[in-house]
Amino acid sequence: MTGRRRALRGWQLGLLLGSVAGAAVTVLGRRAEQSAREGLVDWAAVERVAVARLRSAPGTLTAAELAAAEPAYAEALGRVVPALEAYLDTALPGIVERLAGVDRAGWVAANRTTFAALFGRVEKEVLPALLPPGAGLAKASLFLANRWVTTGQIGLLLGFLGRRVLGQYDLALLAAESTPGQLLFVEENVRQTAGVLRLPVDDFRTWVALHEATHAFEFEAHPWLRPWLAARLERQLDLFASASASLPREAVRGFGRALRGAGRGHWLERLMSPEERHLFRETQAVMSLLEGYADHVMDSVGRELLPEAETISARFHARRARRTRLERAVLRLTGMDLKLEQYARGARFVAAVEAAGGSTALRRLWEGPEGLPRDDEIDEPGRWLRRVVGVAA
Repeated sequence: MTGRRRALRGWQLGLLLGSVAGAAVTVLGRRAEQSAREGLVDWAAVERVAVARLRSAPGTLTAAELAAAEPAYAEALGRVVPALEAYLDTALPGIVERLAGVDRAGWVAANRTTFAALFGRVEKEVLPALLPPGAGLAKASLFLANRWVTTGQIGLLLGFLGRRVLGQYDLALLAAESTPGQLLFVEENVRQTAGVLRLPVDDFRTWVALHEATHAFEFEAHPWLRPWLAARLERQLDLFASASASLPREAVRGFGRALRGAGRGHWLERLMSPEERHLFRETQAVMSLLEGYADHVMDSVGRELLPEAETISARFHARRARRTRLERAVLRLTGMDLKLEQYARGARFVAAVEAAGGSTALRRLWEGPEGLPRDDEIDEPGRWLRRVVGVAA
């Protein structure tokens, strides 16, 4: 009898412990799910990771030093804008008042907002697919682990870029009807780069300001461009979100090919549907135009503003071309190598258009969407010239 009682009590205790454990797992699962539904990325942690990476970068400035640099950029733009307006025959009102000299951490904070807006659009469709209601502790835990990895990767990417960016025309493309963009100048990087290239820092500031002011011209003098790009970006994000179920498997394969440098085209394109690939290439052609045009104008107008413009350009472009193997790998795996290609492709295109049709042909680029180069034209400007201008290269 005693043995039976002990067995019964043991069975009751096991049942009780099992119930408690089950309840605990359910509670933990709900809490994990609730935490996971906060988003694909922990953006506060992204900023912390990036800023921590930047602490070791040379040339850190105090808040007072940053504030003291802003008048220098205002003065530079005071020279740049009139020369730019004369060259482009277009007014650029207000851009001088919309500038900020920031440190590397300030640049990260501004771009964290941009990245969060992009991910926010994808999350609406991706989250329910990856984490359906009642997913449970195991799936929620895996999701949280993936978020931790993604958060770290984006933080490292922003930290990597935060050491290199000199200036930026900060524009929220997804807010196509919002206020105009702002010019950001990363003073720590500007001073550091000027020192490495052995250039006068005031002249280098003016040269950087000229490039970013040209980007402001591209968007603010042509109000159709921003919503046109925004529509394509939104469509790409929607297509990406709808294909999220098969993305993880394909991403692993694509990463492997990228590491090996195998296959044709960029590895990112191999993750895309035909429609995504078409939009991507169309957008890349336009971004190449924007970057190449800015470089072209920077060199043309810079020669009038700065006696040492050719020296600045030559040293800067030589530095841009020099990358360590690690830097090249990071740029390729993150897709940032496409940004570098945009400068070269766009500059060749703009130079060919100007050589064939002069300033009249260049102005045709900005008359509307039909004037923008297509994917098959950015590397063969003769096609664009025949289609838009009606002349051969």
